[in-house]
Amino acid sequence: MSEKTDNKPGLRKSRVGNVISTKMDKTIVVEYVARVPHPRFKKIVKKTKKFYAHDEDGKAEVGDKVRIVETKPISKSKCWKLEEVLTH
Repeated sequence: MSEKTDNKPGLRKSRVGNVISTKMDKTIVVEYVARVPHPRFKKIVKKTKKFYAHDEDGKAEVGDKVRIVETKPISKSKCWKLEEVLTH
């Protein structure tokens, strides 16, 4: 589900998630769901995380599936930007 890149210099992390909010100006909130094994019991569990991403043109809408990529910090809580809208 995720498309992580190696930790080599110059490569940026990317995540695919769903837009859950577009109420801020030029900012979207993306919910990312990762399926990871529990550290002790090894059962696969879902972990969710919210990312604040920069959306300059306002292309994304609530419910869209989007790809975001890591970037230099834009504000206190925003260090991701919208790369593309996958589905509407």
